[in-house]
Amino acid sequence: MTGSHRIAHWIVAGRWPCLAAAAVLAALAWLPATRLEFDRSLENMFRRGDPLLAAYRRLREQFGEDEIVMAVYEDPQLLAADGSGIERLAALDRQLREVPGVREVLSLAEVNRALQVVTSLPRLGPSADAPAAIARPDDPLAAAFRDMFAGYTHDARGQIAALACMLEPESTAPCPRRDTIDRLRGILEGRPRGMVAGEPVMVMDGFRYLDRDGRRLGWATMSLLALALFLSFRSLRWVVIAILVVQWTLLLTRASVVWLGLRLSMVSSMLNAIVTVVGVATVVHIIVRFRQARVRGLEPRAALVQTLAILLVPIFWACATDAAGFLSLRVAQVGPVRDFGLMTALSCWWVLCGVMLVVPGLALCGRFDSDPRHTWGDDWLGTELLRMVHGAARRPRGPLVTLVLLFGVSVAGLFRLQIETDFTRNFRRGSPIVESYAFIESRLGGAGVWDVLVPAPAVLDVAFVDRMAAFQEALRAITIDSDAGQRVIGLTKVLSLIDGIQAAGVHPLLAHVPPELRARGMTLTMPHFTAALRTGHGDSAQNYVRVMLRAREQQTAREKAQLIAAVTRVAQEHFPAGADGPGAEVTGSYVLLTNLIDSVLRDQWLCFGVAALSVGLMLAVAFRSIRLALVALVPNVLPILFVLGAMGWLDVKVNMGAAMIAAVSMGLSVDGSIHYIMSFVQARRGGWSVRRAMCEVQHTVGRAVVYATVALIVGFLALCGSEFVPTIYFGCLVSLAMLGGLLGNVLVVPLLLLVAARSPGAGVRDRG
Repeated sequence: MTGSHRIAHWIVAGRWPCLAAAAVLAALAWLPATRLEFDRSLENMFRRGDPLLAAYRRLREQFGEDEIVMAVYEDPQLLAADGSGIERLAALDRQLREVPGVREVLSLAEVNRALQVVTSLPRLGPSADAPAAIARPDDPLAAAFRDMFAGYTHDARGQIAALACMLEPESTAPCPRRDTIDRLRGILEGRPRGMVAGEPVMVMDGFRYLDRDGRRLGWATMSLLALALFLSFRSLRWVVIAILVVQWTLLLTRASVVWLGLRLSMVSSMLNAIVTVVGVATVVHIIVRFRQARVRGLEPRAALVQTLAILLVPIFWACATDAAGFLSLRVAQVGPVRDFGLMTALSCWWVLCGVMLVVPGLALCGRFDSDPRHTWGDDWLGTELLRMVHGAARRPRGPLVTLVLLFGVSVAGLFRLQIETDFTRNFRRGSPIVESYAFIESRLGGAGVWDVLVPAPAVLDVAFVDRMAAFQEALRAITIDSDAGQRVIGLTKVLSLIDGIQAAGVHPLLAHVPPELRARGMTLTMPHFTAALRTGHGDSAQNYVRVMLRAREQQTAREKAQLIAAVTRVAQEHFPAGADGPGAEVTGSYVLLTNLIDSVLRDQWLCFGVAALSVGLMLAVAFRSIRLALVALVPNVLPILFVLGAMGWLDVKVNMGAAMIAAVSMGLSVDGSIHYIMSFVQARRGGWSVRRAMCEVQHTVGRAVVYATVALIVGFLALCGSEFVPTIYFGCLVSLAMLGGLLGNVLVVPLLLLVAARSPGAGVRDRG
């Protein structure tokens, strides 16, 4: 009796203690698994030491960690002379300030109050009795401030109002961020065209959809999988076993993530799908082998012992190579990607534990519906699989040439890949966040918010103000080449404290007031605005002023990169770093989100290379043959390259759902090849000829791979109903990669094994 048979006997004999152990582990994991949280930090999506983060953190250190939500609504009478529009705005301003989690609100109402204070001073202007000082058509000071804030607090025509709601940091907020945004959204829904937008809203809605998808699509996916498995094997018992293995693994994986102090992110939203793939594929192999043993007349217990004896080694190496492939993500620079690699690697080992602990007890519990049965078309499938083997044996050269050509075309397509930098494209058209951003883009200018952090003297003098004014004019003059072949203005708005100082100077009595005094006057009349644009005031070693930029969010990656590079160049020209101090820094959420997918995509190729190497080494150890390891790698690497290459040729942009597909698919698709090659080698060691061994493996492992792949693809169709576009991409691309892996396992692996069998030193050569 071999070692595998002894272990299989031990597992089957101890099936009830194993099942009890599985129940105890599930009970222990239940409470921790419910405490799993999402990491919503944008900073953690970048590698440590990334220069983009240094500037972003400096901005937050100097000006606080406030995140801004824009509350927007339509009011054609916003700047009415009777002040009715400003009164409505002021009432909404007060209402938004009362929302828990909102620290301050900047709106045209605050600008109006400041002008009322200024114009109430002797000799400076009309009486303060006018309810809408900002709306005075003949007041040059009001006109200057209207122009200054156009695009931020209102549109150029004075028909759209925008209120910048500054949120408290999540660590100190009195309620969850989601509740704050929901309250703001509820208040604005009662206004004409009322809506909220901003990076916190996009991120929160993204996680909201992921959370909702995780619950709704999880059950939909499992329901479709159950239906597909039932139609494939016509056994309710084995459908329940597959589902329980997946759910048990998910529970233990989630608990392990909590025990390790990790949190989920947008990247790790794929965790459920990956556990489902590994778990279902493993159980399907057991079902097919168990059914075959029962057909040959073995009793259920003997059939299960034989099944496990045959599959223990392949299942172990399949889980081990999956884990090795996923652990390759640990070399990534992005924190959540590294964490995701650890989570998925753990899930592979929990799948192995789940199969050993759960399957024997449930498979042999009672006699009702204990045997998986043949389904319609099963004989036809077996015939077609055998025909593929015979065809590969007769004409191997044609398929090999096709593989080489396919590889070349796919690699060429990789160089055409483009990243998706418009974060609103992560949501379905018609969703509230997409509509709000489209409205802001069309009526208030660009929705992309970013900043330039400029070192400033403790006292703002005329020389610095003139230097800043020249810098801002240079920023406003930046143009870029659009993808349509036109030269267009890059920035839709440039605003800083310098604009306020210059706007105040249009009044004759303020024109000769020093810039520092004008700035201090603005601090008294508009404290929230000036606090957001200037820091230090002589109390710190380094003072800064902040230039707030707006740009169109809905641009291509090339256009955004061109614009960011142009702004960076202008900033360095006007405020270069030197021995006397730091230079100007370009930062903000617009810059981070533009580089986010590019950062993950760069990590993908590194991780993919490490995954291919680590999986290849694991396969070489498992097969004790480098040549067989290459036979297993080729049909699994090629579908991944083909899917990504096709995206390049079809101009399908890479988003978060596609950015990790290469490294993830490597760990998912190699299982079938391991089962195929190990079964083939075992048959050859049993004295079978190459042709007979291959036909037997195609008849058993080939069928299992087909059934598992079909069931998983059907299950992943549920992901197409997600509101979050990266989830849809992931479901579609993984399905395509699995379909490619299926074709590779039933077409390419037999072909390469035949080639290897004709070569010396392969370990599978036909001896006659």
